[in-house]
Amino acid sequence: MSAVIHDHDAPAAAPAVPMLCGNGDQPLAFGAGGTVSRARFAAHVRGVAALLPTGGHVVNLCEDRYRFIVLFCATALRGQVTLLPPSRTRAAIAAVRRGHPDSVCVGDGEACGCEMPEGVHFLRLPDALPEREGDDLRVQDAAVVAIGFTSGSTGVPKANAKTWRGFRTSTAQNLAALAGLWPRDRTVHVVATVPPQHMYGMELSVLLPLLADAAVHVGKPFFPGDVAAALRDADGARLLVTTPVHLRALVESGVVLPPLSGIVTATAPLPVALARDAESRFGCEVREMFGSTETCVIARRRTARDGMWTPLPGVRVLPQPDGALVEAPHLAAPVALADLVEVHGDGRFLLRGRQADLLEIAGKRASLGELTQRLLAVPGVRDGVLVQLEDADAAGIRRIAALVVADGLDEAAIVEALRASIDPVFLPRRVRLVDALPRNDTGKLPRDAVLRVLHGGVQ
Repeated sequence: MSAVIHDHDAPAAAPAVPMLCGNGDQPLAFGAGGTVSRARFAAHVRGVAALLPTGGHVVNLCEDRYRFIVLFCATALRGQVTLLPPSRTRAAIAAVRRGHPDSVCVGDGEACGCEMPEGVHFLRLPDALPEREGDDLRVQDAAVVAIGFTSGSTGVPKANAKTWRGFRTSTAQNLAALAGLWPRDRTVHVVATVPPQHMYGMELSVLLPLLADAAVHVGKPFFPGDVAAALRDADGARLLVTTPVHLRALVESGVVLPPLSGIVTATAPLPVALARDAESRFGCEVREMFGSTETCVIARRRTARDGMWTPLPGVRVLPQPDGALVEAPHLAAPVALADLVEVHGDGRFLLRGRQADLLEIAGKRASLGELTQRLLAVPGVRDGVLVQLEDADAAGIRRIAALVVADGLDEAAIVEALRASIDPVFLPRRVRLVDALPRNDTGKLPRDAVLRVLHGGVQ
């Protein structure tokens, strides 16, 4: 479609760029029902774009990963912006919509299985997605196409706008971070256990198939058997995109997986022992990614062999008194993170926890992250977290408490085991044994959820 310019002195509008790489016959998605070509995907995007109501923003609540990608591209094709709430709870969706009152919620089920705020307009995508022929899918490079929200694990979720240009650049960097895991003359088949609404899931299970020679599984497998079945649906090089929580479940389950080209993990620190166990168990490299909603992925490492993080091409991480400053080609301006870093001369860095995690009790210092790793190293502890309580005791000290998932251990035994590696002032004064920690879809532990369970709330 061509435009007529009446004012020859006016600057030409920036040309739109493709949303989709490759040719129409290449696969974009796969599953138990077979593959979906890029040509048919484009037809679905045009069809869904015609269904969307007017408005500036769309809250994408699709559970099916393929439908999520279709809706994401349909939204961008109309010049609208996708909103990615940090969770699917009523409160999280309502908070996102308060900041964007022109938004509509769109999903693939009855209210997507989540609690919808009262009076929210909800559009359910039809079971059979409509198809339309038309021009190639294109979008303005500078257009804001998504707004992601931080998880709230350390505070109130914050909005972060993402442009198509930024996503294109960060995807090129992610391909560099994944280099060597599979032959580049083959289509990589991605199976992801993380939701596409999370920025890590968006980068590696939505943008990767759009902008690289990759196809993605339509589902979000959770249990080890489901992950194995999804991987068996792949016809080619297999890449598993997951989290430490899901990876531990896979290792401990004894499930047999088909040959893997690699495993990628993020969202929480990966214990070295787990990385080594997974590499031995599944016969491939486990590559850990470091990033945030604010920055996208900025560094990688092979945790089983190296504790240092290697920044992606063009990324610089600069230490600050209260965190780190990140410069990257896909960022419009440097981004400040709360992570404390130790940067070496070659640009690689070590993570030293977060400013909010640093403790000082009785003149002694420690990190909640480091203390939690000591807890997880206790034999019999399957999962756990240490937190500092909000209220001070009679001595004016905010003490430490723990939520623990353990086999054959009681509270006293856990504290006694910690005495061997933790200074007495940092030993938890309260330990609660639970069946499972209140992790969200990506394995993170929002602080308010931890405190609620610790104080006897519902898990």
